[in-house]
Amino acid sequence: MKKLALWFVALAILFATAVQAFSAPTAPTVQQLAPNLYAYISDNDGSSNSTFLVGPSSILVVDAGLNRTEGGKILREIRKISPLPVAYIVNTHYHVDHQGGNGVVGPNATIISSPFTREKTIALAAQTAGSAFAFRPATITFSQKLVIYVGDSPVEVIAAWPAHTMGDIYVYFPKQRTVSTGDIYLTNSAPAMDQGSAAHWIVDLDQILSLPADYFVPGHFEVGTRQTVQRFRDYLSALDAQVRQLVRSGATEDQVRQGIHLPQYQDLRQFPKYKATFGDNAIAIFHQLRPSK
Repeated sequence: MKKLALWFVALAILFATAVQAFSAPTAPTVQQLAPNLYAYISDNDGSSNSTFLVGPSSILVVDAGLNRTEGGKILREIRKISPLPVAYIVNTHYHVDHQGGNGVVGPNATIISSPFTREKTIALAAQTAGSAFAFRPATITFSQKLVIYVGDSPVEVIAAWPAHTMGDIYVYFPKQRTVSTGDIYLTNSAPAMDQGSAAHWIVDLDQILSLPADYFVPGHFEVGTRQTVQRFRDYLSALDAQVRQLVRSGATEDQVRQGIHLPQYQDLRQFPKYKATFGDNAIAIFHQLRPSK
């Protein structure tokens, strides 16, 4: 499983270089979800979405994009709305596409993440010194839940690990009826699976669906609805059930990959270059159920 995590890091670093050279000029979109709360939808599949809440004296941001370039794009969109300082950045997990822009979006911000994400970020920063990334590791971590007040708006930062990674969190804005999910939810898409737990991931999604929320900002792609989150959760549940049945029957890794049948979800986006396909997801769960010694 360590090899899988290293693969994610290497892929993201290579992709960051390619993005600089080959990305076609497009534009991100910003969607206002509630008074003072906005979703930044990236125009680059290799860089994360962001969510930002503008308070009376400062701004809180969830995820800061892939690198200095993508972080700069996020900051420019924030500046179209408010000149206030970015006081907090919450990183939903350690993958570089969600935090490589930290130092641009909030050079003086307090960074918040899980302890696992902080440790990974320190290692990434050491490996990529002088690169296009602007890592800033967390100065605040937590074990279960943290509440930040931006003016009179509470922001609930909630532990969700292990799921997509070993250090996922999501952010709930109760007054704005919005959840920023990181990569534990992607709209109409199959996820990539790092070292984590599909079973716990499903529990996390059930918890998110229990919240009185109307908007769900995914790690990538368009803002979701309760229905699209439910369908994503049901996909993971159906996949997990099929893999478990195949493992119980003694299936090999190849047999598991070939044995998955999910015709009801064939419209979900799949991305072989990110190992985000039904087969890749099935193999990730296989290794969670049968970890290598």
